Amino acid sequence: MTSAGRFAPSPSGELHVGNLRTAILAWLFARSTGRRFLMRVEDLDRARAGADAEQLRDLAAIGITWDGDVVRQTDRGTLYAEAIGRLTAAGLTYECFCTRREIQEAPSAPHAPQGAYPGTCRELSAGEREAKRAVRPAAVRLRSAVPEATVQDVLHGSYTGVVDDFVLRRNDGVTAYNLAVVVDDAAQGIDQVVRGDDLLPSTPRQVYLASLLSIPVPEYAHVPLVLNADGARLAKRDGAVTLTDLAAAGAPVDEVRDALLASLGLPAGPLADALAVFDPAALPRQPWIWPGMAGPDA
Repeated sequence: MTSAGRFAPSPSGELHVGNLRTAILAWLFARSTGRRFLMRVEDLDRARAGADAEQLRDLAAIGITWDGDVVRQTDRGTLYAEAIGRLTAAGLTYECFCTRREIQEAPSAPHAPQGAYPGTCRELSAGEREAKRAVRPAAVRLRSAVPEATVQDVLHGSYTGVVDDFVLRRNDGVTAYNLAVVVDDAAQGIDQVVRGDDLLPSTPRQVYLASLLSIPVPEYAHVPLVLNADGARLAKRDGAVTLTDLAAAGAPVDEVRDALLASLGLPAGPLADALAVFDPAALPRQPWIWPGMAGPDA
């Protein structure tokens, strides 16, 4: 299978300029290394009807091209179930009945981050599990054998993070992100993952899970986010940050694309012009503060 990169938005609404900037970077990384570029809609959760079509429209509008058909996670449940079945057969999963609040309030292991699972349900007896099933459905957690794992990142270098007994399938039956993304990337032949650096802390869990499933670990590049003037993650509430809203404010698509490219130190114009001079080593390593746009005179 030919190597590939990808962009994998969640269809919860229109993409904002931070999402579009990450998509441009993912495209540049893939195309500059001769990889295919794939599109995956991560619609297991938070999907809004019609949002995926809006997102694909906006990606095409700024010049993003992709290879093959768009893949949707909701069509891939069998793959996820097979992976969880393999882990369960190997004794690497267990049922968990804890609520989010119970996890947040439970004492955690030393040096573990807030919210890391403390192992409350790890050693329940068969009788205890049966009693708890009568109260609430179970999630499925990984029975981790390591406290941490290390990942190599193109922009961040060596990064070590916590690996706890993270959820593989939620108690509502929905496959958890950490499992779905590992299975999807492997199934699609994706060996390069470019995404926002807010996802870097979860990557050691994914690297460890890949090792248990005998899945090759892709090359990672976690890129800086776009922030608002207060230094918080950009969101729709920050005003005109989607192509639709920016167009209504007088900023056409090409102008938005050029502003995103300029923030990366790349030339304005079609993405092919940026591709010709793209160098990951020259990329900014700090978040970009969105200046806002309101047409040609902004």
